[in-house]
Amino acid sequence: MWRTLPWRSLGAAGGVGLLLAGLSRVAGGGVSPWLALVLLRAAVLAGAVGLALLLDDPARHPTTPVPVPRPLRQALRAVLVAPLAALWWAVVLCTVPTGIRPPVAGITVEAVATGVLAVAGAVVAVRLTPEPRPGPGVAVGLLLTAVLAALLLPHGWSLFPSPDDPSWSAAHDRWTLVTIGAVAAWALCTGEPLARGTGRGRGGRDTPG
Repeated sequence: MWRTLPWRSLGAAGGVGLLLAGLSRVAGGGVSPWLALVLLRAAVLAGAVGLALLLDDPARHPTTPVPVPRPLRQALRAVLVAPLAALWWAVVLCTVPTGIRPPVAGITVEAVATGVLAVAGAVVAVRLTPEPRPGPGVAVGLLLTAVLAALLLPHGWSLFPSPDDPSWSAAHDRWTLVTIGAVAAWALCTGEPLARGTGRGRGGRDTPG
């Protein structure tokens, strides 16, 4: 299981996230708290792109039966990556100077929601499509959703206020709802795929993937 995880993709996404967050320290005093927040949110999206690729597996449709159910394999992947994701996020936060760092609790709620949403999107894609690598499509959808949410949501429903905005607390209540919805979608779509691939087993018989 450990060797089948997309470590290169996860590492690349994590590296981009660290680089984005690190810009706030490299630039020194020229970075405002608002720009630091934007860089942190960009880092969150970069990390989420990596998580969207978590379930990519070229061997998704094996030619022999797999004894471990797919929902359990998906859960194991998430469990293996979760501690590393938490460590990565702690490092990302530490790269932003304290004086311009946004409230840690609030931005962490955003990070958790975005990460869970990315993995939930991958679970849904695996459930509904036969594609062995659904991650890139999920990542594009995630980025597009983030851009549209930032541009189109009215101020009263904004998910991306600044800490000095009165709606900061309410926005993170909405992020909590996003997390709950993503977890629900994840749970509902953990079954075997509806669009299932087939492989040729021994004796020419089709064996479901």
